[in-house]
Amino acid sequence: MSPRGGDIETRILSALSRSRRGPMRERDVARALKIVGGRRDELKAALEGLEASGRIYRVKGNRYALPDRLDLVVGVASLTRSGDAFVRPDAGTGDVFVPSHLLGSALDGDRVVARIEERPHGRSPAGPIIKVLERARSTVVGTLHQGRRFAYVVPLDRRMTRDVLLPPGGERDAADGDVVVVRLVSYGDEGEPGLIGELETVLGPLADPGVDILAIAHSYGLALEFPSEVLREAEASARIGPGGPEGRTDRTDLLVLTIDPADAQDHDDALSVRSTGEGRWEVGIHIADVGHFVPEGGPVDREALTRGTSVYLVDRTIPMLPERLSGDVCSLREGVERAAVSVFLTLDASGRVHERRFERTLIRSRGRLSYEQVQSVLDGRASIGDAIDDALRGLDDLARAVRRERFDRGALDLDLPEAKVILDPEGEPLDVRKVERLESHRLVEDFMILANEAVATACEARGLPVPFRVHEAPARERIDDLSELLGRFGLRLPRRKGGLRPPDVRRLLEAVRGKDEEALVSTVVLRSLQRARYDARNLGHFGLASSAYLHFTSPIRRYPDLVVHREVVRTLIDGLPPRERDEEELQSVAQRASERERAADEAERDSVALKKVEFMERHLGDEMDGRISGVTAYGFFVTLDAYFVDGLVHVNTLHDDFYRLAEGTYALVGDLGRRRYRLGDRVRVQVVRVDKEARHVDFLLVRKLPRNV
Repeated sequence: MSPRGGDIETRILSALSRSRRGPMRERDVARALKIVGGRRDELKAALEGLEASGRIYRVKGNRYALPDRLDLVVGVASLTRSGDAFVRPDAGTGDVFVPSHLLGSALDGDRVVARIEERPHGRSPAGPIIKVLERARSTVVGTLHQGRRFAYVVPLDRRMTRDVLLPPGGERDAADGDVVVVRLVSYGDEGEPGLIGELETVLGPLADPGVDILAIAHSYGLALEFPSEVLREAEASARIGPGGPEGRTDRTDLLVLTIDPADAQDHDDALSVRSTGEGRWEVGIHIADVGHFVPEGGPVDREALTRGTSVYLVDRTIPMLPERLSGDVCSLREGVERAAVSVFLTLDASGRVHERRFERTLIRSRGRLSYEQVQSVLDGRASIGDAIDDALRGLDDLARAVRRERFDRGALDLDLPEAKVILDPEGEPLDVRKVERLESHRLVEDFMILANEAVATACEARGLPVPFRVHEAPARERIDDLSELLGRFGLRLPRRKGGLRPPDVRRLLEAVRGKDEEALVSTVVLRSLQRARYDARNLGHFGLASSAYLHFTSPIRRYPDLVVHREVVRTLIDGLPPRERDEEELQSVAQRASERERAADEAERDSVALKKVEFMERHLGDEMDGRISGVTAYGFFVTLDAYFVDGLVHVNTLHDDFYRLAEGTYALVGDLGRRRYRLGDRVRVQVVRVDKEARHVDFLLVRKLPRNV
């Protein structure tokens, strides 16, 4: 956007915010801005652009106002499986609830305008969606069914509650039951007959090998191939070499180690440590210099922005960058000189940082280590070599100190358990296991967090235009709900004018550790937290109790890290003045990255869930123990101990009583016997049904178990 265009838009927004007479006509805005003659066309274009982006809204009489002046909220619609939706505002305020019958033509992920018509006490404001600003999807993946008069497609994404109709003969050569991709040609706007699509791709029967994961990739708009121009530029960039040692600091003398999963194909971070004497150590966090190989604004850069992130599906990786870069020249391979951007931090034994510096370096990894190898060394069960063993033990001591310092200030341990599906060569699930969390994982994570904070602090101090990683405090209504629940256990949260603080949450979690209510309280606390995202503004990171945080350590797989690298190299290393960057443009990059991260997370979860369901087919009729992990009005979800798989016990299968959801207690309670099934309770269930298409498992309750079983 040109400076002139941005300037007039800023002045328009300022004029509308100052207006005391309500919405303004175009001529009123022109008068307020003293715009006459030929510049009226510029004004008109600016008003249209602001309206299209949702930053202003036009009401009757062609008058304009800021959305919040009209009780309007602009944001992204997120649909639930029940068909209702929540609109997450761009402004970062509380969500707006939209009942299913007030969605209009909006679909999950659409950018919309919602009007607040109710503000119920203790709950989210509510109202209808009145306008769709931007469609999130142009295609839908689903199962084709042949009706009497025409074919229709049932979306695999259960948040899409409407079928897609095909015109007569539109199914072409697709068979009933095939998984297909259809391009939407009508969304049902303004009296149109509903969702109408044109057949684009036939993936085949869901039972065919690989079709299930392909369907997920298409559902989330994940590009499986790179355009030819992107591959050509990647190949050309790969030939330029690391660009050292001139312009780089030669650090090939350092004992640099990569620590990754055993099957990792790319290595974008590495660590080194050396004593500087007097009880201090210099830790080097070395990150692949991806910016050296990806020209800003070029085909690879544009494709990386579009993708936003690498995606790790259960059976494949869909990378952000072409393999020639991500798995080759940008990967910190053992024994090979590689270009890096390094953060050197001088620490004392308590984990406090005393000095930091940034360098563009040339490094050579001395060891490609797996988490399991490192853990064996830390446990004293194995040795890699004296020098490497000593370095690993030194890094571990410092990491523990860094972690203590972080937790002392109130940071939360937000690592939720994850499942890993073991597949055979044909993609069939062999086992589902809970991912083991090793001390070696924490070691690497602690230094990555520390490096991200160090870079964020430096960028904030210099005013660099970078996307920050922000995690805002829980919304007021979430805190109220949490306080009500805690009161039932004799616990309370402090009431402060500034709202909840991270140490408050940490003390609460420590207070319930080891008690019967620990699972319930911990789960509800985690669900009360907002989702971390990217933003052009530094809003702090609640979960880490950090005043400034960003992502710097994974530029191979996350686009915001690449943006940060460019600014760090330009200003903090090369010494050039911070460049001026349109904040709106930067916010657009941050928003895009947040959206693609969310899509990647959901695609990854869906791919794992699909294989979990497929795995549970062989356990039909089996009885297993588990814990209640979710409670709704229609039943409760149970996570199995043995396989870390979730399934639903539907309320209709509880025949001994009539059960209702007790508001605020996360429990189903029987009307007659007052028997209760609460979040965190232990139960024994039987596997009675699996639905691969819906990615759903049904359990039948066998009995409730004592809490200590």
